[in-house]
Amino acid sequence: MSKGPHPSCDVQWLAPAGAAKAAPNRLESLIMPQSPWSHSRSAGVADDIDFEIKGQELQFVEIELDPGESAVAEAGALVWKDAAVGMTTVFGDGSGAQGGGFMGALLGAGKRLVTGESLFTTVFTHNGSGKARVAFAAPVPGAIVPLKLDSVGGTLICQKDAFLCAAKGVSMGIAFQRRIMTGLFGGEGFIMQKLDGDGWVFVQFGGMVVERELAAGEELHVDTGCVAAFTPSVEFDLVGAGGVRSAIFGGEGLFFARLRGPGKVWIQSLPFSRLAGRMMAAASSHGGQNRGEGSVLGGLGDLIGGNR
Repeated sequence: MSKGPHPSCDVQWLAPAGAAKAAPNRLESLIMPQSPWSHSRSAGVADDIDFEIKGQELQFVEIELDPGESAVAEAGALVWKDAAVGMTTVFGDGSGAQGGGFMGALLGAGKRLVTGESLFTTVFTHNGSGKARVAFAAPVPGAIVPLKLDSVGGTLICQKDAFLCAAKGVSMGIAFQRRIMTGLFGGEGFIMQKLDGDGWVFVQFGGMVVERELAAGEELHVDTGCVAAFTPSVEFDLVGAGGVRSAIFGGEGLFFARLRGPGKVWIQSLPFSRLAGRMMAAASSHGGQNRGEGSVLGGLGDLIGGNR
């Protein structure tokens, strides 16, 4: 896999850590596909893999492995692999960070279970010579975001079910939300997913994704379902969405998520829960018949028909 510009590539990702920024503390460019990511290999705990992300709304990541290198993926994420890549299903996250033996694997599996993931992960190892490739895809429309954990301080806190795949050596744990109100109404529950290590991890988010870097004390108010991930230095709690009328009729709920810097946050435009809710509402409303769209009643027809 070429590490330079490639005429057939169609993905461009975030600038490498340490690169100069033209406008700090402002919205970064949307994560849009144009060219492959490239990086120099370096020693670390996790395998240093090469990869390319392809597609736009329906993306997949193609990982290139050297002999002996491994990638760990969520169960069911595989799209295809070269014959030289072996596949092993393991109990837990496959990182070995909890230590050897059954109890270490059981601890890792338990952490995955409470974050909504499967008890098992699949390890893909290149057992041959030369280069070999394996590809993984997200189960829902959206963006696959590659992050080098050592460039964000070694830890990322993200929504449940965000993990797609990673270089072997990245460990998956849990982050507890200590504030009761945030846990109840924050959109993510009391438990979020925590990814630790120094290698590449690939997380899946709904719709388009925006990265925002917050200065110390800077606040951002976000719809509770649109908080995709943030670094541990970011403070996450709730703030009221406004008056009673705004809370009831504004369509945004009672609270916004309040993110306070310093640190980085990632915001998704279409949470899967929102998409699933709209699909369920459409499917359960009179066999999927839409009375409002295209009728003289317009939105009133939706209200009468129970679509809103």
